Amino acid sequence: MTHRQEDRMSTGMIRSTIRMLIPLNKQSEALEILEMVKVRTQFEPGCISTRLYLGVDEARAIMIEELWTSEEDILHHLRSEEYRRVLLVVEMAEERPEIRFDTIRHSSGVETIEKARIRPSNQRDRPNT
Repeated sequence: MTHRQEDRMSTGMIRSTIRMLIPLNKQSEALEILEMVKVRTQFEPGCISTRLYLGVDEARAIMIEELWTSEEDILHHLRSEEYRRVLLVVEMAEERPEIRFDTIRHSSGVETIEKARIRPSNQRDRPNT
């Protein structure tokens, strides 16, 4: 691992999410644009993943999520022509969208559930009171 890669890992990954309410009559256009951006973005340097979600409990909801190796990589993406297309879709939203950029320094998976579910042998189930 190079010194630069170590620096990137120590600062954490960046998760970007945009959740917006798009009018139903504009959803197909918005989804077409976002799908094209998603496909292209996944090949950009530093992009770990891109995902596009449709709301289940809110039919107008669309969310795009991206995971990046570093702040430098996501800032480069935010200045790109591809991201300009995302901003065009944001302009279609009926309400102010929820936009978040989260830094992730640690991540775990099923092992956290397993750890929480394993009880020491001397601990007994307690009745609900």
